[in-house]
This record gives sequence, structure tokens and C-alpha cells, in this order.
Amino acid sequence: MKKVLIIRHVPIEGPGLFGEYLEKNRIGQQTVDIWKGRDCGLCDLDISCLSSVLILGGPMNVYEEEKYPFLRLEKYFIRELFMQKIPVLGVCLGAQLIANSLGGRVRKSPVKEIGWYGLELTPSAQADPLLKQFDPKTKVFQWHEDTFELPANAVLLAKGNGIPQAFCFKGLAWGLQFHVEVDACMIDSWRKAYLKGDVALNDEDHLLPVYHAGRAGLRARAENVLKGFLEMAQNRPVSRS
Repeated sequence: MKKVLIIRHVPIEGPGLFGEYLEKNRIGQQTVDIWKGRDCGLCDLDISCLSSVLILGGPMNVYEEEKYPFLRLEKYFIRELFMQKIPVLGVCLGAQLIANSLGGRVRKSPVKEIGWYGLELTPSAQADPLLKQFDPKTKVFQWHEDTFELPANAVLLAKGNGIPQAFCFKGLAWGLQFHVEVDACMIDSWRKAYLKGDVALNDEDHLLPVYHAGRAGLRARAENVLKGFLEMAQNRPVSRS
């Protein structure tokens, strides 16, 4: 049975609600902690055993390859996944890595988003397997200072604050700038680790209460996104070339 590969960049940015869904449905998974080891656990990986890949967030920037050498290897790995037609979904840093690996530029965002923000879906999202059930009236959780430009031929699925928030590339790669996978524990740990006296742009005191108030809906939304991704990966045509 093929597995879902999860690429994690730091211990406190795990799969969250995505991981719970995989466990609940007994879906095989394998996690690579990419910051560990010389080859980051990717060089010896048999990607033919993978059904799909989830790339999570992290505090580093896509362009900090000198400081974080694994980023260069990770970008190569993403391009190899695309060549082998293995579906990949990235959130936040993961989305930026996918965009950059496929030719899109990543740069500082004109708006640093931390907290809960509105989202505007494009008409293309209505038929997208991941976002077709997404309720745009519910705010999404953000924590980033960079933004990405869409790779050529990518389809914009959502935007907000004047920047792209979600895209799809040829039915194989998806990038979500926002975090649908977060749970309360993750939000609290990020608040303690990342704010460090800095003032959040979206009122630190509201980070957890908003989550708790809409917890059931947020969990359902995360499950719908992941379920759509996994079903698409399972039903995709198999290349015979």
C-alpha cells in the first residue's frame, strides 16, 4: 500500500488536523523531519511507494538556502515529484516552496499576516477537488511574512489582502498560503515560540478564542481539503510512459 509522505521543517509545525484525519482513516503515512541528517531523509526515499506528499510550514524563508541547505534539496525533490506525477500539497512555506520550484518568485509580502483573515475564492475554486466545499465566509488562519508569484500556467484559486492565497498547477500540485491544518495546540505553541514580544498584526488575544469558537467547522474544512486531495491522488490516471 502506498503511503502519504509528510515533510516537516520544525517540530512545532506538524500535520495537526491533517494528521488526525490520516490516523482516523488508517491511511499509511511517513514523516520526514527534513532538518535532520545530511541528506534530510529524501535521497534514499523510493518515491514510487508514495501516493502523495504533504509539505508543511516553517519559520524559514524559501530563499535562505545558505542558512538552511535542505531547502535546495527539497526544491529538487518537488520537481522530481512533478516529473513522476506524484501529487503534492503544500501549506504556507510548503506552498512557497512548490511555487518557487515550479518557477514562481517568492518575496516579502506587502502585508505580514498573523491571525485570522478573510479569503476570496476565484471561480476556478468551485470545481477544484480541494476547495469546492470551502466556505469563504469563514476566516482562515495565517502566519507568514512572504508571498509567492504564481508559476506560469498555474491556476489561482484564492486571494486575500492583495496577494495570492491558493493555487493549483496542472492538477498535480497545490499550494495554500494559509493554514487549514492547525489545531489549538499548534496555535498556542506558535504564539509562544514566534511572537517573542513582537506585536501580531491581528490581535494575539484573539488567536485561540476564534479557533475554539469555530472548532467544528474548521476541523470539517481541513478534512474536506485533505479528503479531496487524497481522493484526487487515488483516482489520478497512472502514467504508462
